[in-house]
Amino acid sequence: MRLRAWVRASELALVLLAAVTGCLGGLAVAGMSGATQILREVLYRLPSGQRLSGLTALPSGGLMGLSFLAPALGGAVLGLLLLASTRGRGRGRRGVVDPIEANALHGGRMSLRGSFDVAAQNVVSNGSGASVGLEAGYTQIAAGLASRLGIAFEMRRSDLRTLVGCGSAAAIAAAFGSPLTGAFYAFELIIGTYTIATLAPVVVAALCGSLVARALAPQPALVDVGALALARNGPVGAEDTLPCLVLGLACAGFAVLLMRGVTLVEQGFRASRLPAPVRPVLGGLCVGGLALMTTPQILSAGHGALHLHLAPESAMGLLALAGLIAAKAVASAVSIGSGFRGGLFFASLFLGALVGRLFAGLSPLVWPGFDSFGLAPVGYAVIGMSAFAAAIVGGPLTMTFLALEMTGSFPVTALVLASVIASSLTVRKTFGYSFATWRFHLRGESIRSAHDVGWMRNLTVGRMMRKDIRPVPLDTPMATFLRAHPLGSPSRVVAVDEQGRYAGIILVPDAHARAVEQGDGPAQLADIVRHADAFLLADMSVKQAAKAFDEAESEALAVLDGADSRRVIGLLTESHTLKRYSDELDRQRRAMLGEAA
Repeated sequence: MRLRAWVRASELALVLLAAVTGCLGGLAVAGMSGATQILREVLYRLPSGQRLSGLTALPSGGLMGLSFLAPALGGAVLGLLLLASTRGRGRGRRGVVDPIEANALHGGRMSLRGSFDVAAQNVVSNGSGASVGLEAGYTQIAAGLASRLGIAFEMRRSDLRTLVGCGSAAAIAAAFGSPLTGAFYAFELIIGTYTIATLAPVVVAALCGSLVARALAPQPALVDVGALALARNGPVGAEDTLPCLVLGLACAGFAVLLMRGVTLVEQGFRASRLPAPVRPVLGGLCVGGLALMTTPQILSAGHGALHLHLAPESAMGLLALAGLIAAKAVASAVSIGSGFRGGLFFASLFLGALVGRLFAGLSPLVWPGFDSFGLAPVGYAVIGMSAFAAAIVGGPLTMTFLALEMTGSFPVTALVLASVIASSLTVRKTFGYSFATWRFHLRGESIRSAHDVGWMRNLTVGRMMRKDIRPVPLDTPMATFLRAHPLGSPSRVVAVDEQGRYAGIILVPDAHARAVEQGDGPAQLADIVRHADAFLLADMSVKQAAKAFDEAESEALAVLDGADSRRVIGLLTESHTLKRYSDELDRQRRAMLGEAA
């Protein structure tokens, strides 16, 4: 208990937990990466260390000489895992939440068992050759471990959310060997904001994750080119900004098409009425057949293929590049749409590099003077990779720092930033979502980022209302009502009909004024009742309650147990609602700034 109290009260303890989280994240990434590589080597009979997407043709010795069936086999195994995990959760329980949803709605609370399920499904999907990345699994398991660690120490909501961000930062830093990329991935996508209070723990976690993964599973750099290889006509200058902006706009348009394409494929599989565990088998057949007809570069995440196309000496024809872009996009859409576990993080990097290469090859044909610009084709590949990934993933600074850590070139990074801004702004204004938030939108969630809005949903009318109310029957004689509610008593009384159903609100001053004006016959409560059709429900959020007060133009509303039963269970005033809302906003502001509660 003393240790738990120290952890809750000390900023140093949060940093130490972040370091532990980073180490666990690095271990998880190394373990998942090794497991998927072993699975690919077994299914496709690959030499040790050989990347599947780096092959020029599918091997003939894998899976009884039918390597293209490996994704379908993985789909069958995945279907069994889905059945097992669904049965384990039981009916009526929500699915596994990812780190973004956990931090936005649940205060950083995640299911560790569910996270292990997702990680295992991601390993099977990627290891069998489905065109999905491992980054979603990396962040899920690392954030799940972080969440469980924070829950064990009963950390505050804001600290738990930060620790989940630390887990995600460690996972991305370990996956790419890029601590800055991992840290800003957490700031932009998982925590939803950058503050001084979150800087130290997130950076420490990213550094620890990167170091552990590098020690356990050293990997070549994502792109091994120097700054000189990115330029061709002297140093890169400001005049190169214009083509990079155009490339950013092109990446944004194609990214939106890809996200909508995934949705269409998913809707198609649902319309087929095939059982969910069977869909990955069909999707695997499609992906394997496409790889057989085109190239193995569309399989798995695409690490090997990306190394090929980011090499300065890479030379692929324009038609072949366009065909590979189309094939990879279709393979990714089919893989995710059919139910394979994974995301578009690495696919967006690979597709962006291809789009950048294609842009560099096509532009001289339609843009007079394009060859006078300073960037080489591999430079446009790096910029396209960052711009496309920023459009899909939704982290412009994350992708900018990834380019910086890959190239070590500040001039090229400045061009990347310009392209990333153009891409992100275009997607935001024309589409409005990243891939993750688009998936939330399709499920009916209005989450646009990981910014904490869960407290707003938890601050419900049922928690704020007064329950000590005594409704009066609407047929109560006026004289009786006036004796029971003299001037100076509570000014609002809830009225109910003969069946006990809500009938409206009576203002006590109105009743006394009407009694004085009894010139046209005896006054009745039914003549002065208000807001008979305006009420609140217990599960409404504070935001919905404030909107209801505005629409009813009332300072108080009755709370009912249901729109049909209309049984009164409480009363809520607008002033109390706004005070609670203001107090909670202030608490959130202080938590963001790292101030004491």
